[in-house]
Amino acid sequence: MPARTVQKKKKTNAPDLSSLVLEKVPTGIRGLDQVTHGGFPKGRTALVCGGPGTGKTLLGLEFLVRGALLYNEPGVCVAMEETAQELVTNMASLGYDLPQLIRQKKLAIDYVHIERKQIEETGEYDLEGLFIRLRAAIEQVKAKRVLLDTIELLFLGLKNDGIVRAELRRLFHWLKDAGVTAVVTAEMGDRTLTRYGLEEYVADCVLVLDHRVNEQISTRRLRVVKYRGSSHGTNEYPFLLDDQGISVVPITSMGLTHTASTERISSGVPTLDAMLGKKGFFRGSSVLITGTAGTGKSSFAAAFAGATCARGERALYFAYEESPSQILRNMSSVGQDLEKWISRGLLRIHATRPTAAGLESHLATVYNEIQEFKPTVVIIDPITNLVAVGDLHSVKAMLTRLIDFLKLKHVTAMFTNLVFGSGIMEETAVGISSLMDTWVVLGDVDQGESERMRTLNLLKSRGMSHDTRMHRFTLSDKGIEIHGNK
Repeated sequence: MPARTVQKKKKTNAPDLSSLVLEKVPTGIRGLDQVTHGGFPKGRTALVCGGPGTGKTLLGLEFLVRGALLYNEPGVCVAMEETAQELVTNMASLGYDLPQLIRQKKLAIDYVHIERKQIEETGEYDLEGLFIRLRAAIEQVKAKRVLLDTIELLFLGLKNDGIVRAELRRLFHWLKDAGVTAVVTAEMGDRTLTRYGLEEYVADCVLVLDHRVNEQISTRRLRVVKYRGSSHGTNEYPFLLDDQGISVVPITSMGLTHTASTERISSGVPTLDAMLGKKGFFRGSSVLITGTAGTGKSSFAAAFAGATCARGERALYFAYEESPSQILRNMSSVGQDLEKWISRGLLRIHATRPTAAGLESHLATVYNEIQEFKPTVVIIDPITNLVAVGDLHSVKAMLTRLIDFLKLKHVTAMFTNLVFGSGIMEETAVGISSLMDTWVVLGDVDQGESERMRTLNLLKSRGMSHDTRMHRFTLSDKGIEIHGNK
């Protein structure tokens, strides 16, 4: 037999880089870990800068509190602007009991009072006193996280930029050597991210918070300016400050990565289901109901919500025109008892005026409500009113992001839209018909001096056979009934 040749595998000297991957500490703040792709860099310093009232202190404190509660990582807060009692009161409004965390040795707060007259330039200035206090506080609770709020007060009154720069570098290096993950807050400068223009270069991660007002509508935004050693979201993200703290909306464009379901769910109107191949809408699809005023758009939305709850699923109804009480009263006249579903916890109505916030804030609110309530159906009624707080391009961009998010969550969405004029509307006021899987057009035809006839036309329904003929329909205390073609 011929001898076999054994081929030896060549040894490679390629280094194992798995141990060199940057470790991260989850912040626990809603949405922020998604934007930062995992949290802040472990054992390094993150700089949070912004103007007054943008939420810098709250973000830093929430980083400490959630670290203690969720990840068993005690924290230290060195405050130079607000007293310990003020911080305790502020966080109590969000439901956080800081005194209890302090008693449990999961948190330490050290208030450092600094006045301009206490700092005099004598040629020598260092932060050794701060380091001693920090080290004692860290050892006291065995802290893994540190918050310094706000950094520019440490150098109040100093005019020697050389001293300031040297001590800033020394502070950031000291925090890294201490092995803690630190958040340092700073006020915005005139032409730089921070007052001294150096902090953003020394820090490993830099976040900018912004609170802008456009045409009397305010919007909060967050942006990760830099993150050494890590990929991260680079866009501006809307965020909210509410009674649960900070929540960031980590979506700008989710992309076309969702999976399409073949499951069908009822529209709540049996005769409309019959027009939709006798099975109803695809689960996870987007449905648009357009029509002039009084054609019954909200009635179809209510029927869809009622059918969802009747299956034991949750429906979330965003109303931008009527109050919850008004919706319940009006829908009872067309055979929809929505109040029973609210009492059973299957239906939630979130009503607000569009002008109460900017488009990004509305998007953040919708995102938070969906994350909390976990509905299978979401109704937006009507989207037309959002034009009051943004131009058509901005509204379309906002709704595109929302639709992508809902599809990723496999949430079936219904949008109502008010249009003006008569006949079949080939263009909607917001121009999103092309994004919709199903489009139902409602009309109101004059039949003479004493009668008007409501009409329904199913313009499209992707992926299924459907009845495209125009039908008339009626609204009564028994609900919606679609009759034969016109």
